[in-house]
Amino acid sequence: VQLQASGGGLVQAGGSLRLSCAASGRTFSGVVMGWFRQAPGKEREFLAAIRWTGGTTYYADSVKGRFAISRDTIKNTVYLQMNSLKPEDSAIYYCAAEVGLYGSAVYSVRSYRYWGQGTQVTVSS
Repeated sequence: VQLQASGGGLVQAGGSLRLSCAASGRTFSGVVMGWFRQAPGKEREFLAAIRWTGGTTYYADSVKGRFAISRDTIKNTVYLQMNSLKPEDSAIYYCAAEVGLYGSAVYSVRSYRYWGQGTQVTVSS
């Protein structure tokens, strides 16, 4: 699976951004697509994931209600809509994919084999 993330940039606090992750390379049945972020000096953290078949979504408590993950099965693209952004949301954002994830594995960085290159999000105060 090849992943290409885009959509990052500079935004003021309270603003919104939508990240995109274009996927290619295989059929997506059974795939879970996730969004993660990593700030300087911090570990990479899970934000949200979506099951390609059926569209079940999963969120970290820290972004629930502000971020929304969705997918377009025609364009093979996953989106992360980010609203009410805060300076602490500044980080490099990554999309990732894996096959056959269930339960707590969906939320774990280590579960995902396929990663995009990352896109920088900077939120100014």
